Amino acid sequence: MSAPHILLANVFFAPFSYGGATVVAEQVAHALVDNHGYRVTAVSMCCRYDLAPYVVVKSEQNGITNYLINVPASRSYGELYDNPNVTSRLAELIATLQPDLVHAHCIQDMGTGILTAAATHDVPVILSIHDFWWICDRQFMIKVDQQYCGQSPVRIEQCKGCVDNFWAAKMRFDHVRQIAQKAARITYPSNFALDLCETSGLAPGSGVVWENGVHHPKQDFFQRQAKRREKDSRLSFGFVGGPSQIKGWPLIKRAFSEVDTEDFRVVLVDGSLDGTWWKDHTFDDLPGDWEVHPRFSQEKMDDFYAEIDVLLFMSQWKETFGLAIREALARGIAVIQTDSGGTTEHGAISPDKLIPIGAPASQLKTQVKDAIDGHPRAQTVHSVASFDDQAREFDAIIRDVLANVKR
Repeated sequence: MSAPHILLANVFFAPFSYGGATVVAEQVAHALVDNHGYRVTAVSMCCRYDLAPYVVVKSEQNGITNYLINVPASRSYGELYDNPNVTSRLAELIATLQPDLVHAHCIQDMGTGILTAAATHDVPVILSIHDFWWICDRQFMIKVDQQYCGQSPVRIEQCKGCVDNFWAAKMRFDHVRQIAQKAARITYPSNFALDLCETSGLAPGSGVVWENGVHHPKQDFFQRQAKRREKDSRLSFGFVGGPSQIKGWPLIKRAFSEVDTEDFRVVLVDGSLDGTWWKDHTFDDLPGDWEVHPRFSQEKMDDFYAEIDVLLFMSQWKETFGLAIREALARGIAVIQTDSGGTTEHGAISPDKLIPIGAPASQLKTQVKDAIDGHPRAQTVHSVASFDDQAREFDAIIRDVLANVKR
């Protein structure tokens, strides 16, 4: 079979990129083109006041054409998950481009219309789940009090305390579960995500685990890492989660405030687009040397990881996957993390070392102290899938879906 033409739907795509799911979409798309001969066309969203609502703008970057649908900012609740105007544009694109398969990758704001439009033209769809948009009105299963919901499985009747309008949320919940059944295959980044979504009624039996890849370190990474350690022998911790409760910043601050040594440093990444995450934060009352590292691109991530020995991942909710954890493990960087869902499935950390969500800061403090006292020590580089590996696995999924369609 010749390599197919894939229409990739993702809420963002180059030249307007943002978020981990977009990184995955872009990297896999290029690997499919470069390594497997695919033709990939993207469709994504933009929100510009200088353009007419729902006009389609054609762009191209690095050899992949991207059609951007301009959506107005003032959309109704229902239009955020099922927008007839967006669906019409998608149907027109599918009719014109005639792809062999649609990959609905990360489609919040775009809505479920991509599956409806594809079904109208008898084009099979692979749906990829990256967060909990399909089973949670609030997308991340984080309640209004900034605590993890904890439902397993999710039952919409238990969501009344979180949603603004329960009946509207129930209509949405029922709609997305119905539409998901149109997908020929649904991919999840972890067993945790698959199990939670399918037990919550999202197209049971249609799912497969398709783990995200990461950028492996460049050839000079370990030399850069060793050179930094020679220059400064202090243990260096890193944190990329930002100053929010749900990412565990208050826990980190409490734990480090009780550490009785100054012989370490902490590097905090400002992942905001405008550099404001840590703008009003001071660290003078904390031991050790604290510094803020600017937001980095995929191409520049080694600049950050070469500066740290231990990654802190203190998420206070169950996530579907942990890109930063895998990036660190591929570089021989130790990880201290919570028992946060799909982020733990790399198998590199003993279950008894996972810090339970909601645990007191003393548990983190103990592991921080152990890390400081044990440094320097040899660290293991773990085998982690690359984006090329991920694309190779996706190629097999695509060909299986298309083979079953032709039967």
